[in-house]
Amino acid sequence: MTKSENWSGRFTFILASVGAAVGLGNIWKFPYTLGSSGGSAFVLVYILAILLVATPIMLAEMLIGRHARQSAPSALRKIALDLGGSSYWQIVGWMGLLALLFVLSFYSVIAGWTIAYLVKSISGGLSGLSPEEVGRDFGAFLHDPGWMILWHLLFTVATVFIVSRGIRLGLEKLVVVLMPALFMMLVALVVYAGITGDFATTVDFLFSADLSKVTPVVVLAAVGQAFFSVNVGVGAVLTYAAYLPDDVNLFRSAITVSIGDTLVAVLAGLAIFPIVFAYGLNPSEGPGLIFVTLSTGFAAMPGGSIVATLFFLMLLFAALTSSISMLETMTARACEIRGLPRPAAATLIGTVTFVLGIVTVLSFSSWESVYPLGEFAIFANKTPFDLIDYAVSNVLMPVGGMLYALFAGWWVSRDIQVAQLGVGDGAIFKLWLVLVRLVAPLAIAAVFVYNLA
Repeated sequence: MTKSENWSGRFTFILASVGAAVGLGNIWKFPYTLGSSGGSAFVLVYILAILLVATPIMLAEMLIGRHARQSAPSALRKIALDLGGSSYWQIVGWMGLLALLFVLSFYSVIAGWTIAYLVKSISGGLSGLSPEEVGRDFGAFLHDPGWMILWHLLFTVATVFIVSRGIRLGLEKLVVVLMPALFMMLVALVVYAGITGDFATTVDFLFSADLSKVTPVVVLAAVGQAFFSVNVGVGAVLTYAAYLPDDVNLFRSAITVSIGDTLVAVLAGLAIFPIVFAYGLNPSEGPGLIFVTLSTGFAAMPGGSIVATLFFLMLLFAALTSSISMLETMTARACEIRGLPRPAAATLIGTVTFVLGIVTVLSFSSWESVYPLGEFAIFANKTPFDLIDYAVSNVLMPVGGMLYALFAGWWVSRDIQVAQLGVGDGAIFKLWLVLVRLVAPLAIAAVFVYNLA
């Protein structure tokens, strides 16, 4: 990590942190998870989970990062040794880096789909297609590894270029443009969907809380989505906080990031579901909600190419602000331990994630029927991509999140906690301690056990 790197202030840190949290998980995964998990009941539990689980862990990462001002493994090791503990705590940081390596490898493939559909929208390639044609078109795209690899490469190169330029010249210059643009496009889409779509049904679907639908499955799905949505458990928040000036209040920053992330997720639902309901589409479609179901709506609506272009451009911006946070976290560590120049470190790691991403590409085509661990019931019908996603989502990230919470809550000294959080040692501080020591770890443990079952 380059010691001279620093955010210019709280505003750019907030934008970057919201950008890191706001990604495909908010605009792609949140709507289809909501659609298949009880609608309004899911939203209610999701918001509570953001407040009680995700935000306390975000604060845990922030205070570790700013206090140590090092990459995740070094920060954990330094604080642990300073307080008379074991250097093995650094393993938590390494777990996060491994998770990010795998996530970025397939994330950039999915982001590549966004580029492809942006180009298709601009060229009018979706106009007039029947629902069957939209589905066949997406299936043919997934089975063309050459094009998939090209879009994957373009997205990887863009991410590497931005991170290579550093905090002030790269990340800051990007987020101060992309985040306001993303928000304005999302609001414009909500307005459009409200005028032309079935907005009344959407509002009822999202906000008319039906507590009878709050089942254990819905609760676990909402907690899991909240945890992954704000990008905690992998050291990315820790790394961004390591560049943060001492006069920035971490508590207010974390609350602002959580509100921004949740707002984008809810706005995405308000932009997507009016179109889904207006055209009689299936709100619980699953991962194909955007690339198949929503594209079917774009193909049928007047001016659909313009709306589709705006939507996929927004989705690309969201993907890019998240991908740079992943690569930055790994690049900071490479610069720190190997003394590599930032451009070389970013290029090296970007190359590795690109090569790993080919596994995901092939998992949708020539390897779609390859199940490496198929002899085990829990891994039956899981392609190589499914196995990577499973390892990251169900093991590395939740375990990492639990350990960050436990380390910050139980091991970090009270003096460091109070000095970094900026809320004194009164009621708010005590509430955070309860949440980070007990509530958040137990909630994540429940999701962890459920997902492994």
